[in-house]
Amino acid sequence: MISVVGGGIAGLACAYRLQQHGHDVRVFEATGDVGGLAAVYETKGDPIEKFYHHLSKSEETIVELAEELGVGDELEWLIGKNGYYFNGAVYPMDTPWEILAFPHLSVYDKFRLTMLTQEIDVRDGRPKFDTYENLEDFEHVPLKEFIVDHTTQGVYDNFFEPLLDAKFGSRKDDVSAAWLLGRVKFRGERDLLRGEILGYFQGGFAPFIDALVDAVGRENIVTNARVTELAMGDDGVESITVETDEAAADGGVAGTVAQSTDTDTDAETTATATTYETDAVVCATMPNVLEDLTGYRCDIDFQGAVCAVVTMEEQLTDTYWLNVAHDAPFGALIEHTNFVPPERYGGDHLLYIASYIQDYEEDLWQMSDAEVEETWLSELETMFPNFHRRLVSEFRLARNPRAAPVYERGYRDMIVPYDLADDIGEGIYYAGMASGAQYPERSLNGGIVAGYECADRIDEKGRVD
Repeated sequence: MISVVGGGIAGLACAYRLQQHGHDVRVFEATGDVGGLAAVYETKGDPIEKFYHHLSKSEETIVELAEELGVGDELEWLIGKNGYYFNGAVYPMDTPWEILAFPHLSVYDKFRLTMLTQEIDVRDGRPKFDTYENLEDFEHVPLKEFIVDHTTQGVYDNFFEPLLDAKFGSRKDDVSAAWLLGRVKFRGERDLLRGEILGYFQGGFAPFIDALVDAVGRENIVTNARVTELAMGDDGVESITVETDEAAADGGVAGTVAQSTDTDTDAETTATATTYETDAVVCATMPNVLEDLTGYRCDIDFQGAVCAVVTMEEQLTDTYWLNVAHDAPFGALIEHTNFVPPERYGGDHLLYIASYIQDYEEDLWQMSDAEVEETWLSELETMFPNFHRRLVSEFRLARNPRAAPVYERGYRDMIVPYDLADDIGEGIYYAGMASGAQYPERSLNGGIVAGYECADRIDEKGRVD
């Protein structure tokens, strides 16, 4: 039996792949929900994710998995229009002529910016097409230094710096140029007449997650089950100890063989700790869980995120993704119903307001939900004279303390290996956010790739043994 710690998309993908290889698998998820994306808000129509999601055309593995699971036909490729809020105005930034019309860059600035986004190096007066092929060459290059050198100071000051402030805040000067180049490569296809082509499942990502859960088998997944201990022997991992509440313990998992059980009871809850023999453990979680279980320390820093879904009677803009380039209390406005038609949500217009935090002492993280609502809606009224909070019927807020890595210089050296035999012992694997599949940009596709990578390594070792 192989144990997977974490029932997010990486853990489920790993379990699915292991089963394809013929292995028995059990997934332990500490919360009551699996899939990571399973947390949704209800609307008048389809549910909507608490944190915005879409797919890029470059995310091929998740598309292939959707086809295998029988939900490929539910994936739609839609146009997501991008814009830039600068000095009180919204500037569309999708087509070449829209970019050329942006008044806050010179013609030469726009030319250099365009060349960089097309991965063409024109610094010595003639185009070179292979400069940016190897991201490792730029791993230790400061991002500002790279942008100024490969475009202009004006491009940095009037285009990139406000975006970096919103994305990385006080950590922007630590970020590697490799992250920016990786993001350029990650972005998908564009329709030159309309904008970027992005993917979204009919009904949201929940049907995809449900199909993956069904493929793994609900009987092989235990929720409200926190792995508290790994036991190592001379030959590697031997067992794991899992703490479940009374409801989860009563439900059990098909085929479970308990080696020992300790029960602690108080007036309100009953927690049961059960030890299971295991042949391998895949930690498909954030690296702090790996550290708690094994002592392996990952030095990658993570940012928190605060994200609201605002239900409105009217459209705010005609843009899907609007980067905000001024000192606003949020970094981006993602108007979901300019991407997916509002008819899917009973005619309501749905807007994500999102911001990253780098320090849990920041005002935004310390604010109550009501304070965040007041701050953000007041800012919208300032930015958009036609907007009024009376148009808002619902404001729902979610927070994630570790939403995304800080892709600082030297990040590659801090990535957690898939196979941790040399660092911890045989049978320990890692498929979480700090894995190589999530560099230089995190994605849903990266979670699936990480899960597959661990599953394939386990199977290969099993065949050799």
